[in-house]
Amino acid sequence: MSIIDWPKEQRPRERLLQHGAAALSDAELLAIFLRVGIPGKNAVELARDTLQRFGSLTTMLRVAEKDLALGSGVGPAKCSQLLAALELSRRAIHEELQEGSKLNSTKKVAEYLKLLFKNRERESFVILFLDVRNKLICMEELFSGTLNHAAVYPREVVKATLRHNAASVILAHNHPSGDPEPSEADITLTEALADALELIDVQLLDHFVVAGTRLYSFADHGKL
Repeated sequence: MSIIDWPKEQRPRERLLQHGAAALSDAELLAIFLRVGIPGKNAVELARDTLQRFGSLTTMLRVAEKDLALGSGVGPAKCSQLLAALELSRRAIHEELQEGSKLNSTKKVAEYLKLLFKNRERESFVILFLDVRNKLICMEELFSGTLNHAAVYPREVVKATLRHNAASVILAHNHPSGDPEPSEADITLTEALADALELIDVQLLDHFVVAGTRLYSFADHGKL
């Protein structure tokens, strides 16, 4: 059945306008992008089948980023639009933070970091430098490694912190494996960095491990 034949309150676009984007499923949001389906499938059915074929939204976007095509009905033009929307979301949140938002909640930081690391296949380590009011000075990616390891040197972290005159920092790195649980190496590194930063009177507020849509906070788990 064509979406236009659905009851108005069930159509994705009308639901978005009435309830907001958060109320829609991944398939419904993707259907709004696609606008039309293919013979035998409306846009929602095409979106649902596409997501099922790739297993997750993250995997789908990763494939789109590499190939700019996701199969029948989702060609280069639609993939380009999806990737452009993702990048706009990243930039909008980064711009909001740069305008002076306080990073005083796990939720706000998590939203930014999940977008920042989305679709990255290699492990990366970033630092968010904050002033005395917990406002973002800047974000810097210090290290990028192989699939499973990024070499992080406390000396470089301290140098960067002094360079930005930060009063506190938030650390973050991703786990491309999909499991946000910190490894023993992650725990040891966090302790070493906290000790190094303490020597220059800078507080380590948190260390986040991001794995797709999942996130682990050292502070929330009482490990800082």
